Formats: sequence, structure tokens, C-alpha cells
Amino acid sequence: MNQLINYENLFLIILALIWIIVAVIQDFKKREVDNLWNFSLIAFALAYRLAVSIFTNNYWFILNGLIGFAIFFGLGNLFYYSRLFGGGDTKLLISLGTILPLSYDWLINLKIFGIFTILFLITGSIYAIIYALILMIKNYQKFSKEFVKQWKNYQKMFLISLIFIILWINILYFLSQMRFILIGFVILLFPILFVFSKAIEETCMVKSVSPKKITLGDWLYKTITINKKKIKSDWQGVSEKELSHLRKSKKNILIKYGIPFTPSFLFAFIILLILSYRYSGLF
Repeated sequence: MNQLINYENLFLIILALIWIIVAVIQDFKKREVDNLWNFSLIAFALAYRLAVSIFTNNYWFILNGLIGFAIFFGLGNLFYYSRLFGGGDTKLLISLGTILPLSYDWLINLKIFGIFTILFLITGSIYAIIYALILMIKNYQKFSKEFVKQWKNYQKMFLISLIFIILWINILYFLSQMRFILIGFVILLFPILFVFSKAIEETCMVKSVSPKKITLGDWLYKTITINKKKIKSDWQGVSEKELSHLRKSKKNILIKYGIPFTPSFLFAFIILLILSYRYSGLF
């Protein structure tokens, strides 16, 4: 075993894999990950770290877990309030903070955190694109009509990007720096990807749901009024108080769902372990 995948860390690694796999199943089945499930990973990981610290008389093992928890608490909230994550994804990321400090050397731990975050963002982006393409194929007729509609709404954005790339090419030509021309084309892709994501959202991610099946944190598609009580569509999802009002509705309610993102945690964690095993010098 290498310096990261050793007997001391093996329990933490197995624990994380089990918890992430179950979280993925919950996410696909219920479109949410139970808070209790995420919090129990934190409890088990820290309890194990404390037991090992007492047995070895080296309390850095438990302190590393607490420091990792604090760092990922900050990172998770950054992603959450940047609207990149939902609440369940944020809590899963925070709980992994108790797992990922797999070394006593904090320079190595910072490398682990950085590599895991980069892997998560890369695999998450690839996964999201593939998932969206599958949704597009399954709902192609509705998608194509919505894409045209959204394109008409946002075609000014494309024209602005086109003007920018023309200016960019002229500037690069004047400065003899044509090697940077790809940056302009990436910017040109942005409005196309934006319209694509809007069309996917409108045709594939909005569902009519019975009030009894709405859960805490679900995102209303639009602001609605029930018994003279206005409930706003908010990215943070419905609160407990709002949920009690929603369940009084006699009609189905439109809910906006996101892509189940937990598989990205699994991909990133497995790749991290493979890199750790095959390229131990990387850490």
C-alpha cells in the first residue's frame, strides 16, 4: 500500500465509497440525499479518527479530520451560495472533508483537496454534458422547438459575442498573437451553450408534481399563490413553512429539478484513489 491508501486510512476510504454510492442511489431515486445520511458520514469518520488517535496516542489523525471538515465547510458554502450546488451536494462535500485528509503532511493534504476539487469539476462538467445530451435525445421534438424559442430570446447575446470575436481577431492580428484566437471561439460558444441549457431546463427539468410528493428544498418553477399566500420561486428551495402551504393545494405544482450531481463525487473520488495508487509521487 502507498502512503495514502494504507491500513489506517482503508476504513475511511471504504466508508466514503459506501456513503457516496448510497447517496447516488438516493439522488436518482428521490432527487435528494438525506441529511441524516450525510451527517452520519461525518459522525462515523470523526469517531473512527478519534479511536485511532487514542489507540496510537497521536491526535493529529482526529485534528486532520476536523480541519478538513472546516475547509470543506467553507468550500461547500462557497459553491452553495454561488448556486453551483444544491443543499444535499453541499452537505456531501462537507462530509467528505472529514475523509480526505489522508496524510499527516498538510502540504500533501492540500494537494489532495486541490486535485479532488479539480477532478470533481472536470468529471462533473463531462457528466452534466452527457446527461443533458441524453435528455435532449429522449425529448428531441420538444427540445428542438424550445431551442428555437430560446434562441430568438437570446440571439442578441450571440451577436454581441460575434462582434467581440471579430474585434478579438483584429487585435490579435495587429499584435501578431494569433495563437490566442481560440479564446474568442470559446466565448462564442457561451451563448450557444446557454441557450442549450435553457432549452434542456424548460423541456426536461420541469415536472408537474402532486403537492403530497413535494419535499423540503424543492425549487418551484414559478411563484404561486395558495389560499392568498404567495410562495416565491427561490433557488434555495421551499422551506418547511412554505411546504405546509403547498400541500394544501388541490392542483399539481410545477417543480424545477436539477441534474442529479452526486455521481461526480464518485467519479472524482475513484480517480483520486487511482492516481494515489499509480502515481504516489504526485502527492
